[in-house]
Amino acid sequence: MMIPTPIDPRGPRFNQAVLTAGLALGFAFQWWYVAPIFAAVLLLGAAFGPQYGPFLRLYASAIKPRLSPPRELEDPRPPRFAAAVGVVFLGGATLAFLAGATILGWVLALIVAVLAALAAATGICVGCEIYLWFAHRRGVRMVA
Repeated sequence: MMIPTPIDPRGPRFNQAVLTAGLALGFAFQWWYVAPIFAAVLLLGAAFGPQYGPFLRLYASAIKPRLSPPRELEDPRPPRFAAAVGVVFLGGATLAFLAGATILGWVLALIVAVLAALAAATGICVGCEIYLWFAHRRGVRMVA
């Protein structure tokens, strides 16, 4: 099994901050369509890598060059898993909105927003921790 190249953890945190702001604005203005937009954004980064995630790419090209190197790197698999979980929740939110279940749609979207805010502000990524728990149980070797 190929071990992935470690990543700068500030990229996913930037992505999570943008996601939080976008979903919060969507909720405040009742723009339900932010759920499928951010589901697509997360899907691109999770499925194809950070170079395809629009905000991950923005971080890498416009923000990272202006910063000092990160103190440590992290394995990319936990944040990709967390993004995939976000895709599932935002996909569910989108289906709920389309079915007219607005409250359920916002509950699912705001769960993602709250968890993304926690990760962006503190570095505590619940989806990443779930991945690490399963990886440890399966004996998966982590990098960084």
